[in-house]
Amino acid sequence: MKTLVLAEKPDMGRNIAKAIEPKAVNKKTHLEGERYIITWAIGHLVGLAEPDKYDVRYKKWRIEDLPIIPDTFKLIPHYKTRSQLKVIAELAKQCGTIINACDAGREGQLIFSFIQQHLKLRHPVQRLWISDLTPETIRQGFAQLRDGSEFEHLTKAARARSEADWLIGMNGSRAFTTKHRELLSVGRVQTPVLALIYDREKQIEAFRSLTYYEVEAGFSQESTRYPGKWQGERITDRQRADEIAAKVKGRPGRITSYEIKDTREYPYKLYDLTLLQREANGKYGFSAKKTLDLAQSLYEKHKVITYPRTNSNYVTEQNIPEMHRALSSLQGTDYDSLVQQAARSFVHKNNRHVCNPAKVEDHHAILPTAKKAGSLSADEQKLYDMIVRRFLSHFYPPAQYKMHTVITEVAEETFKTTVKQLLDLGWKIVYSGTEDSKKNSKRKKEEENEEVETDKPFSVDKSLGVLCTDAAVQEKETQPPKPFTEGTLLKAMESAGKQIEDEDLREAIKDSGLGTPATRAATIERLKKVGYIRMQGKRIELEPKGRSAVELIRGAGIELLTSPEMTGQWERRLNEIARGQASDTAFMEKVKEFTVYIVNKVRSQPQADQAAFAQPEAPAKGRSRAASGKRRRAGAAGDAALTRAAAGAAPRAAGGDSSAAQTRAAAGATSRAAGGVIGLCPRHGCGGTIFMGSKGYGCSNYKHGCRFVIWKKTRFGKTLSDTMVKSLIQKGSTNKLKFKSISGHSYDGKLILSDRNTGELSLERIF
Repeated sequence: MKTLVLAEKPDMGRNIAKAIEPKAVNKKTHLEGERYIITWAIGHLVGLAEPDKYDVRYKKWRIEDLPIIPDTFKLIPHYKTRSQLKVIAELAKQCGTIINACDAGREGQLIFSFIQQHLKLRHPVQRLWISDLTPETIRQGFAQLRDGSEFEHLTKAARARSEADWLIGMNGSRAFTTKHRELLSVGRVQTPVLALIYDREKQIEAFRSLTYYEVEAGFSQESTRYPGKWQGERITDRQRADEIAAKVKGRPGRITSYEIKDTREYPYKLYDLTLLQREANGKYGFSAKKTLDLAQSLYEKHKVITYPRTNSNYVTEQNIPEMHRALSSLQGTDYDSLVQQAARSFVHKNNRHVCNPAKVEDHHAILPTAKKAGSLSADEQKLYDMIVRRFLSHFYPPAQYKMHTVITEVAEETFKTTVKQLLDLGWKIVYSGTEDSKKNSKRKKEEENEEVETDKPFSVDKSLGVLCTDAAVQEKETQPPKPFTEGTLLKAMESAGKQIEDEDLREAIKDSGLGTPATRAATIERLKKVGYIRMQGKRIELEPKGRSAVELIRGAGIELLTSPEMTGQWERRLNEIARGQASDTAFMEKVKEFTVYIVNKVRSQPQADQAAFAQPEAPAKGRSRAASGKRRRAGAAGDAALTRAAAGAAPRAAGGDSSAAQTRAAAGATSRAAGGVIGLCPRHGCGGTIFMGSKGYGCSNYKHGCRFVIWKKTRFGKTLSDTMVKSLIQKGSTNKLKFKSISGHSYDGKLILSDRNTGELSLERIF
């Protein structure tokens, strides 16, 4: 009987067929040769069933029905690809053995395992474990097939991860959604990522800029000119800075210290997926998802790069000959001149900047293959160029510099100069004249503004005097943390575990961070889809719904759900399960306990004010009162629709994928109300105007980053009027108002604008 080869995607199946069965007959759903029948899974053909497949009552979202914890998890085929699943079932009947040729990793193992379980396949299984799709690698992989039983522990870890995410996502999302009447998506990875964005925004909002002054001087010694920066505690008094500048200008000085040190700069690390996504976002503005899609196309369709979903920046000894072949294949291409200058001797097994087997797990770094690139799209070419240049740079020597550090003293004031003198470009010639070199140079100047770069000879004589030819004061301001871009968020996700105090947990998450290289892009897209974040150019902005979600989760006392610590705990245990050092059953019991804990915490939480989820919308010019009235009525209808969607909808996947569109549609209706301008935004330096929306009063500059909002319905039981809001933004408080305590007693008080950046209010009781 023939052997069935099950690849993860069609392109991979066709590549395998070309390598091992070049005369195979193409039958659309599979390829049949003399020894092998090759077919594919098209990603996930089978997934964990939704709650209503266990009990029809779960079609309605009710907190009374939680937690939902199946005794045994059910599998269900994905509707759109069920025909391919039938193909696999029929082909399996014709074969005696199966080769699992899904991607070499935890997720590829899960895809095969779910298909195997659902179709009740009892065939002996062998595993193909390769990192690129070149014919040589595929043939070598088939010559070294491994027994499927070797991957039993990896399968257990993959299933445990999937089932645990289901429990947290389904129960957490349903609990928060039904409690607060708003579709709120919760997940083990997406929630801590959302918390990263939330915490960054809070840091920006709390930031208070400080003006300070730097004194920069110019010095001359014979024919040499060089700048220097005053050394001392930060100056916050302009007069003091002016006094120092006046004191040294035109005065003689002396060099108290002069040090010269030879330094080398080695090429940047080879790309893993996250690093590639980060740099493509910074250079071209590509989203993480777009970079992943382009990389997959270069890998599967064009076969010009190795497996992209890797978390390693290094290769093994076995990859060195492949790198040399790839270098040769670039001859005669646009990179020919760089190949001619490259030296194979720099890429060898003892070069730890390239070859480090200890840091290669499932897959090595992303490399170009020996296949020449044919017709690539413009964006594919950009990404391919990034990968090729990074690869080529390692066949060049390090860049060499002389670092000159000069300490100059004038009138008892000290100035420091650092000159970086280029001796040899080395590997940087690969980037010479490209946008990369210009951007890197600009970035270095911003980050190391004390450093002067030059390719001209530089030297001073310590024994000779100098003259301070000029001195000037530069006014500067401390800068707040920068909002996340997709690139910087990916970096934060990758290094999220660094703040964990527990050393073992920090070690467990060190090499994985939040999510995996393959799932981080999907996590960011998920946050956009559910309305937690939006893009403002390259910047990621937190929506009110995202802000409220984090505050509600933390307010419920489930801080662990917003922290990388839980991911650290899971990754440590999943790695141990994959190595056969821990029990998947014990792990799942702990997850079930945590699921019950989440539901109980949410159940006892006070219901959130609906206004907390809405973003006021700026009024359009020239609106009539009649039109505004219609919009207000539309807003009221939207509010009702939103409540119904949150209370009764049943999203298809954990976290509410299918109902996110309903929520956005309802929220869009809600935002159509608008009113007139109330006054100027009190946020310092904003310059916007405050306008009335259907649920609150927001700033006209909200699209440019102003987050000032005062909600009409306050947490103190008062519904605000235009007059009250005018008083708040102009005077910082309302007039005396009547309030009622929980016991029903009346008392006097006034509302205070406690935060002019966000619009947060507090209550001051009047006795």
